[in-house]
Amino acid sequence: MSRIEFWFEFASTYSYPAAMRIEALADEAGHEIVWKPFLLGPVFNTQQGLTDSPFNAFPVKGRYMWRDLARVCARAGLPLETPAVFPQNGLLAARCTLALPEASRAAFVKAVYTANFAEGALISAPDIVSQCIVAAGESPEAIMARAGDETIKAALKANTEEAMRRGVFGSPTFFADDGEMFWGNDRLEDAFDWLAAPLQIMSIGGTR
Repeated sequence: MSRIEFWFEFASTYSYPAAMRIEALADEAGHEIVWKPFLLGPVFNTQQGLTDSPFNAFPVKGRYMWRDLARVCARAGLPLETPAVFPQNGLLAARCTLALPEASRAAFVKAVYTANFAEGALISAPDIVSQCIVAAGESPEAIMARAGDETIKAALKANTEEAMRRGVFGSPTFFADDGEMFWGNDRLEDAFDWLAAPLQIMSIGGTR
């Protein structure tokens, strides 16, 4: 079974439709998903010198993004409610993802994205995150306690550092088994196509 790594930040708008679509595509193709939460803040700050989302830093880009996201969600049959706060603080939810058993992560991730972008809930609030843990079939008390452990905090930091080392600059990002990287919800199908049949691509200065 081939694997696809799904690198995501809970504040990311386009990661919402990607998170809601990826399981069906993986099931159809017989691939395993590796759920990889990370934090975009350090990525934007280190790579681009930004202290806010690019969609806030460049309002014209932000206006287009929300309209485009509305089209994307409508096409996918997903509800969309603009969050009262953007970008949201996904730190607690990201730590809880890593604290959960792997089998429960997909349901939790989708519940958090639904809370954020379909319900406009504050996903930094412990009670909202607890509801998402319950939706994943786990004990919120146990998972929240584990999420505060130093090993979980270190794991999320390590994920973020790994993302930067591997060239991740935004969310969602997908990696195929051979390390080929794809960025954006609109490249999700391309990532699965690559897993099925990698292309031989000419690169500048030689072959791939």
